[in-house]
Amino acid sequence: MKRIYIILLCLLIVLQASAQDSSARKSVYKFRLSVDIPIGLMSAGLGIGALIKHKKNKPLTLADVSNLKPSDVNKFDRYAVYQHSKAAAISSDVFQYTAMLSPAFLFIDKDIRKDWKTILPIWAETFAFTSVLTMFTKEMVRRKRPYVYSEEYNGNKISKSAYASFFSGHTSVTAASTYFIAMVYSDYHPTSKWKPLVWTGAAVFPALTALMRVKAGKHYWTDVITGYAVGALVGTLTPYLHRREFRRK
Repeated sequence: MKRIYIILLCLLIVLQASAQDSSARKSVYKFRLSVDIPIGLMSAGLGIGALIKHKKNKPLTLADVSNLKPSDVNKFDRYAVYQHSKAAAISSDVFQYTAMLSPAFLFIDKDIRKDWKTILPIWAETFAFTSVLTMFTKEMVRRKRPYVYSEEYNGNKISKSAYASFFSGHTSVTAASTYFIAMVYSDYHPTSKWKPLVWTGAAVFPALTALMRVKAGKHYWTDVITGYAVGALVGTLTPYLHRREFRRK
């Protein structure tokens, strides 16, 4: 519930900011109703849909999980069933929350800082859409997490979270954050010598998050690969669609 409220708040910020493009100087990005309204409506629809489905969906029962075994999982993903690292779970949380806050470091750059009224709402839009798309997919797919199939796992296998495996939210949000940073930095400094390092960091950080989610037994390889792809796509495409010179290019 709290995440839904945060996302809706982000949407309000985006819609309010999109109503006016008041910067006197021409920044790299600008708001476009043809982009912001569809993304805002889709985000709101997916968020409300995810909330409704979550309330309607029932948790797993003991009967649902009593006969499950590791061999029920495909060979490519089966590795995750045997992983139960608490340290990896904590690390993945740290990676995710760090990534969520990391776009703030963009404002250390004076050129980017001058355009914070434009960039901050675009980041809110990126985060909101990635989050609600992830949550909606989880509620629709209802894939059982790896630990549900584990014979060694002693935790709760029948909570609603137990069927929220596909796809990885930690990975998608982290990838959206890091790729957003890399895209914005590159757009403001297209000839910078730091670009290769920025893009390398953008690629590696969510990959480590994905690995930790698998090691924690929370997700399969296919979950984190999909989450990575979705996050990277949204994190790159959202600022790209807001480029001031987008149409001409």
